[in-house]
Amino acid sequence: MNANQFLKAVEQLRGWRECAFLLALAERAFPNYALFSDAIGMKGGAKMRRILDQAWGMLQEAETEAAVPPMLARLESLCPDVDAYDAYGVYPAFDFCRLLEEALLNRLNPVKHRATDASQLATATVMNFIEVSEGEGLDEDGLVRLLDQHELMKADKAFQRDLVLAVKRQRTPTATFVEGLKERAANEGVSNLGISLND
Repeated sequence: MNANQFLKAVEQLRGWRECAFLLALAERAFPNYALFSDAIGMKGGAKMRRILDQAWGMLQEAETEAAVPPMLARLESLCPDVDAYDAYGVYPAFDFCRLLEEALLNRLNPVKHRATDASQLATATVMNFIEVSEGEGLDEDGLVRLLDQHELMKADKAFQRDLVLAVKRQRTPTATFVEGLKERAANEGVSNLGISLND
């Protein structure tokens, strides 16, 4: 699947498939939030985990719209203010919150397409991290080469491509499928930035 085919496939995602795609992106980014939350003593990781798990549960329930506004309110209260912290970690943590917010908003308004922007946001999180951690002193060409060849970029691309194919092939969000997707996205606690909840 080349870049254009991937973009087209993401643009075509609708309904539960789009929601599953958004949730999987958020799941992969969750350690970025949990580790930042711990580092600043915010202790929001467990509360955010419950919101994320509840959102996954919604994929198989028909009437869940009423549950979404309180979840969005809880999410907002746990979301870090990027202007309040000097630490770089606030940005990936905030990006996670935006991904989860998109998944929840998808349940409230499934007509508005969100997957394309979310896909780009998830990739931008990885790009920014590489730029900050390894891109110092590189000119534009050097940075492009670094991003092109970086293992984290390759992993993000492969994950998102596999994700789109998995949801496109699946006819209904069965319990087994959702559980498998969630587990694959969780990646044994390793985020899209290669940082681990187990460290």
